[in-house]
Amino acid sequence: MSKIIVIGANHAGTAALNTILDNYKGQEVIAFDSNNNISFLGCGMALWIGKQISGPEGLFYSTKEKLEEKGARVYMETIIDSIDFVERQVHAKGKDGTEYHESFDKLILATGSVPIVPNIEGKDLKNVQLVKLYQNAQDVIEKLKDDTIKDVVVVGAGYIGVELAEAFVRCGKSVSLLDFADTCLAGYYDPEFTELMKENLEKNGIKLGFHQTVQKFVGTDKVEKVITDKGEYKADMVIMAVGFKPNTTLGEGKINLFRNGAFIVDKKQETNIPGVYAIGDCATVYDNSVQDINYIALASNAVRSGIVAAHNACGKELESLGVQGSNGISIWGYNMLSTGLTLTKAKSMGIDAAITDIEDLQKPAFIEKNHKVKIRIVYDKGTRRIIGAQMASDYDISMGLHMFSLAIQEKVTIDRLKLLDLFFLPHFNQPYSYIALAALNAE
Repeated sequence: MSKIIVIGANHAGTAALNTILDNYKGQEVIAFDSNNNISFLGCGMALWIGKQISGPEGLFYSTKEKLEEKGARVYMETIIDSIDFVERQVHAKGKDGTEYHESFDKLILATGSVPIVPNIEGKDLKNVQLVKLYQNAQDVIEKLKDDTIKDVVVVGAGYIGVELAEAFVRCGKSVSLLDFADTCLAGYYDPEFTELMKENLEKNGIKLGFHQTVQKFVGTDKVEKVITDKGEYKADMVIMAVGFKPNTTLGEGKINLFRNGAFIVDKKQETNIPGVYAIGDCATVYDNSVQDINYIALASNAVRSGIVAAHNACGKELESLGVQGSNGISIWGYNMLSTGLTLTKAKSMGIDAAITDIEDLQKPAFIEKNHKVKIRIVYDKGTRRIIGAQMASDYDISMGLHMFSLAIQEKVTIDRLKLLDLFFLPHFNQPYSYIALAALNAE
């Protein structure tokens, strides 16, 4: 029997704990978490704020009690003071001051990520909000009950920022969305696709302020306006959605770090210290699109990494298949999806990449209720290997992205896609799919 300690019990940590408890009876399992809740699905935060779901109850899928029923010891609201990686001991302190000193045979670090908070003048004014934890969303929703909050400024136009901008419009607020980049969702899509989302946001009343830098927040007690290098925006509330960074302070100086500070792990999720694993947002992943380690913080990656680490910690060797960073967003019913590399990102990495694009109808033209679809496939000119894909439509085309994710993982070439056996039925698609047509257009 091994003694396994898991530090952090959100998505990655919960996946690791459940895998151990469900598959390896007799292990001594201890979990520490600094929060007072487990498994909050932050991806549903905007749906809750925007009143698209009735409440937060469905955004949780595990609890301290559920894990303890399976046999774990779980300590909530407990801060890890230090880890002795030589003597293999964890030192922690609970909210009530109780000190814990636990030895371990195996350690799984699931310390997650923390919001990036630029040192902007006025960031401590009231109603300048972070959005990561359940408590953050709860605080925002409570404050939105105040009718004097009419103008909301969202700083950061990545996925979270765009989703929250939509949510605040749904709450009847006047919304401005700011970013230092010249567009939204720049990390996931090429300009031809980000332009589609920009149009969608503007059509639904969001004021866009791109390619500008926030200089300060102004107000006496509460925030009243946001000053950028190109103008100013009235603000009764500001949402900081600039991004996140890996939370790796517990391993600094002991565990090897990636260029952004994440714990470097192998395909077994093991760090440079034997028996010490790192999972979720605090760790690297193996990125099949670049054939190397990378940092891609997604809940789906967190869960998979937790499963892999748990099996290895219990003695069963299991390697990750790697990831492609598959992701998607739906804003006012307009759906955008991507996996692997964009052309912009590929070129910035020195990859000699090419693209093939197509715009078409989802179904045959004789189908009256139809939908436009836009697709881009990114491939390596030399090897012809598919390394990325982007899709956009007001139709749900999300299942198509799974195929591209698998294609990147399995190193499928653009030429093999040209004659792929794709089924046809007028209710679903065209006789010759836009996926195959895009591949056929590749040079």
